Amino acid sequence: MLRIDRATYDAIVAHAREDHPDEACGVVAGPEGSDRPERFIPMLNAARSPTFYEFDSADLLRLYREMDDRDEEPVVIYHSHTATEAYPSRTDVSYASEPNAHYVLVSTRAHGAGTGLAGDEVEFRSFRIVDGEVREEDVEVVESYLFGHSPTTVVYD
Repeated sequence: MLRIDRATYDAIVAHAREDHPDEACGVVAGPEGSDRPERFIPMLNAARSPTFYEFDSADLLRLYREMDDRDEEPVVIYHSHTATEAYPSRTDVSYASEPNAHYVLVSTRAHGAGTGLAGDEVEFRSFRIVDGEVREEDVEVVESYLFGHSPTTVVYD
């Protein structure tokens, strides 16, 4: 199960809406081994495409060095789909290289009367992708993390 705080959930959805009609992408880092997404890091979709996302290799290298320096790991790797449901494509599955990460997809596509934009509901789903196998998991949005922790601050790097 992915447990994510409301501020980070809202930031991921806002990024997906902001970059629409192109796919948005980013990472939420957390302390190594914690499985707790804490630091929201929106990334630039280097492909600038409505059907594909790609992290800029230099930005990604810089991010991984920074996470290493901070004893963090990518807890959530997210991107949006602008015209399809929030489910990993074959390309998404082939690029999934972090077996411990939650792969979050947000769909901003038009569905029914909703558009996924400007206040309409979005599809927000999380998956584990290991060795090409996709397994959907529940998502629990909490106002803050348990045991007296204050809500996570969304940090825009």
